[in-house]
Amino acid sequence: MGVGGVDQTAVRLRFLADCEFALEARSQAVEKEETMKIKNAILISACLVLTCALPSPAQQKGQWVPGGFGLNAGVVPDPGITYANVAVNYSADRLNNSNGDRILQNVTGTYSFWVDENIIYYVPAHKFLGGYFMPFIAINYATGSLVADLPPLLPGSTSGISLSAGGSGFADTYVQPLNMGWHLGDRVDFNAGYSFTAPTGRYTAGAKDNVGSGYWGNNITSGTTFYITKNKGTSANLFTDWEIHGRKTVASPVSGQLSKITPGQAFTMEWGIGQALPLKKDMSMLAQLGLVGYDQWQVTSNGGNYLVAGIPVAASRVPYYSVHGIGFQSNFILPARNLALFFKYYDEYSAKARVQGRTIVFGGSWTLRIPKPAAHEIKTRQDTEPR
Repeated sequence: MGVGGVDQTAVRLRFLADCEFALEARSQAVEKEETMKIKNAILISACLVLTCALPSPAQQKGQWVPGGFGLNAGVVPDPGITYANVAVNYSADRLNNSNGDRILQNVTGTYSFWVDENIIYYVPAHKFLGGYFMPFIAINYATGSLVADLPPLLPGSTSGISLSAGGSGFADTYVQPLNMGWHLGDRVDFNAGYSFTAPTGRYTAGAKDNVGSGYWGNNITSGTTFYITKNKGTSANLFTDWEIHGRKTVASPVSGQLSKITPGQAFTMEWGIGQALPLKKDMSMLAQLGLVGYDQWQVTSNGGNYLVAGIPVAASRVPYYSVHGIGFQSNFILPARNLALFFKYYDEYSAKARVQGRTIVFGGSWTLRIPKPAAHEIKTRQDTEPR
C-alpha cells in the first residue's frame, strides 16, 4: 500500500550514493586542500542529515511501498464493507550506488520501519458501468529507526561517530476515491483506479522524527488476476502503480538552507503466481500458496535544485533509483466467514541508488457482506483480501 513516511532519506541516501557531482562543481573554484576540507564536511553532513529521515516508507523509493499486492491482485471484494489490517516491515543494512554496488564499506548500520495500515473498502451491491465501484482509504501508523556507526572521517581523528534517529506517529493517508472492478468472463478479474497520498504525517525539513513524506502524491493503479485453470485454483496476478509527486521542502547539507525539489515519477510492478488448495472437502477452509515479487523504478528525473554548501545543484543530476525483490506468499481463507489471513516475505536481490533489504507483510481481512448472502450460498474462492 502506498503510504508516506520517512521521505527525507530519499534525498540523503541518493546524496550519499552519488555526491561526487557536487564536489566537481565546487572543485573548479577552490584549491585542492580546500576541496578536501569541503569533501569531508559534505560527507559528514550527509551522514548526519541521513538520520533526519525517519521513519518512512517513502524514503528513496517513492511513496508507494512495494509488497502490498501479490496474489489476487485483480480480485473485487464482495459487496459490503471490507476491513483489512496490513503490517509492513522493511529492514536494510546495505546502501548501494547507482551501479548497484555497495558503498561505504566501512560503515555499519541498519535502516528499518514498521507501518500498520488500516484499510476500509466500500463496495455497493449494484453495478456501475458493468462493474463494481470499490473506493477505499488507508489510515497508517508508522515507526522506524536508523542506526549507523561511522569510521573516523577527519584527518587526525581516532574515533568514529555513532548516529541514530527515529520516530513514530500517524503517517500520510492514502485515499483511492475512484476505483472500479470487473469480472471479465470466467477467467479474469480486473480493477483500475486513481488515488492520492495526502501529507498528513508529521514532517519538518531537517527534523529527526518525521513520519510523513512532506508532499502530495498521485497514483494511477491497475490490478489483474487471470485464472489459469477452469476451477480458478491456479492464478497469475499483476498489479501496477504509476506515481506522480508534488513539490517538497528538504534541508540542505552544510549550509543549513532549505531546498525545493520535486521527486521524480516512479513505476511499480507487483506480480504473483498462486495455487489454492482445499483444506476441507467441502471447501470451507482453503490455503493459497504462491511465488510473488516486485519491481520499482524511478522513471523521470527530479525537479528543482539542491543547495549543497550554498551552491545550487540540479536535482536532475541525482541518479535514478530502482529495486527488485522476490519471495513467497501464503493465505489462509475461511470463505463462509468472509475471513482471510496472509503472510508475505520478499528478499531484494537488486537495488540501485538506494538501500537494499527485505520486506515482510502480514495481516488479514474481514468482509461484512451487504446484502447478507443466502444461507445456502457456499463460497468456493476468495473474493476479498488478502492481496
